[in-house]
Amino acid sequence: MEIIRTVKRLEEALGNARSEGLSIGLVPTMGALHAGHKSLVDCARAQNDVVVVSVFVNPTQFNNAADLATYPRTEVADEALLDASGVDYMFLPSVEEVYPQPDTRVFNLGPVAEVMEGPMRPGHFNGVCQIVSKLFGMVKPHRAYFGEKDFQQIAVIRRMVELEGFEVEIVDCPIVREADGLALSSRNVRLTPEGRQVAPGIHRVLAESVRLKENGMNPGEVEDEVVRQINSLPGLTTEYFSIVDAITMQPLAAWESAGAAGAVGCVTVYCGDVRLIDNIRY
Repeated sequence: MEIIRTVKRLEEALGNARSEGLSIGLVPTMGALHAGHKSLVDCARAQNDVVVVSVFVNPTQFNNAADLATYPRTEVADEALLDASGVDYMFLPSVEEVYPQPDTRVFNLGPVAEVMEGPMRPGHFNGVCQIVSKLFGMVKPHRAYFGEKDFQQIAVIRRMVELEGFEVEIVDCPIVREADGLALSSRNVRLTPEGRQVAPGIHRVLAESVRLKENGMNPGEVEDEVVRQINSLPGLTTEYFSIVDAITMQPLAAWESAGAAGAVGCVTVYCGDVRLIDNIRY
């Protein structure tokens, strides 16, 4: 595996791959890699000739300076995981390399970005689109891989691809969980021992909520019951739980209003001061 820190070297290496007719898969990450990231890498490795993994904590997608400052950074461990996973290129740029000038672009993302995470984290999705579009321009991948834990983010990135005209296939990959159901996240390392004990309750409540639907509750009733149950667990506070169309991200008043992709329930929960997200398909 080659570690690349400059755009010039990245474009040189991948230009050679493209001239040989090789397919390129990109896994964009912010580092602090875990088994969830490895599942994306494994998928990319199976579907492409060349695999690039970017590791870059993108400042423009953080609307909270403290969150940016405390985001875990584990470069040495990340390098070992990627090397063992058969990655060809680890792209590890500096902020100055990615943003030689401030990125002032504003993306017209529309309704998919105006719900849930949109109002809760103003500017977050615009920052995501800034960095992902830059990476797509640098790498020019045939496919790019994202985890379904960030369910709304995938819808936003698909919208950005449509707006910018990128010729890239967006591949979404299933959530990877701990044995007790907790969705893998780089933020999990910040959980206190007590928080780590209670956090799996988020997924347990979500999984049980499928039965509430089967028992005849409408989406609004399921939302209320999920929030009540999560908030009853010690140390957990729900920021929002919304049942939405899996493509448009718009809230559902009735199950039958969902399109062909069905409904998904998206939740954000504070466990102490750690913000966790998860989702469930209905």
